[in-house]
Amino acid sequence: MKIWLQILILFGSLSLLSIGGGNSVLPEMHQRSVNDYHWLTDTQFADVFAISQAAPGPSILIVTLVGYKAAGVVGAFLATAAVIIPAGALVYLVSRFWEHAARSPIRVAIEKGFAPLTVGLVLATAYVLGRSTEHDWRSYLLTAICAGVFIFTKVNPLIVVAIAGLVGFLGWLG
Repeated sequence: MKIWLQILILFGSLSLLSIGGGNSVLPEMHQRSVNDYHWLTDTQFADVFAISQAAPGPSILIVTLVGYKAAGVVGAFLATAAVIIPAGALVYLVSRFWEHAARSPIRVAIEKGFAPLTVGLVLATAYVLGRSTEHDWRSYLLTAICAGVFIFTKVNPLIVVAIAGLVGFLGWLG
C-alpha cells in the first residue's frame, strides 16, 4: 500500500512538471525510482528507458515500466493513470482560458520561455541517462557520432538507432 501511494505521488507530480514531454522529467524520475525508492538500479532504469523509446506508442511508456518494476501490474496501472490524469485535467482547464488570451503579452512571454526550459530539461535527461550506464571511450565516441548525425543531417533516427544497436550487439563497445 505504501508503494502504491509513492507511485501515485511521484507520477502525479511528474505529470504536472513534464513540460515539453515526459523525457523532461526523467532526471527526477531516475532520482526517485533509483536512488530514493530503490525500485530499480541505474542499469535497469537505462534499460527501461531504452525499451520505452524503442517500443511503438508514446515515449512516456517508461512510466508504466517503472511502475511495473515497483509494484507489478497494479503499479504499472497506477503509474500510468497518475501521469495521465493530472496533466490531462490541467491541459483541459488551461486550454479553456488560453484561447481567450491569444493577444496577451503574458501568453507570448510564457510561450517563449517554455522553449529554453524544455531544452534544458531534455539536456538534463541526457546527462542523467549518460551517467547511469557503464561505458568506455568507444561508447562516448558512438554517442558523439549519433548526436552529430541527429543534429547535422536528416537521416531517419530509426536507422541511426538500429546501427548503434547493431554496434552494441556485435560487442564493439567493450
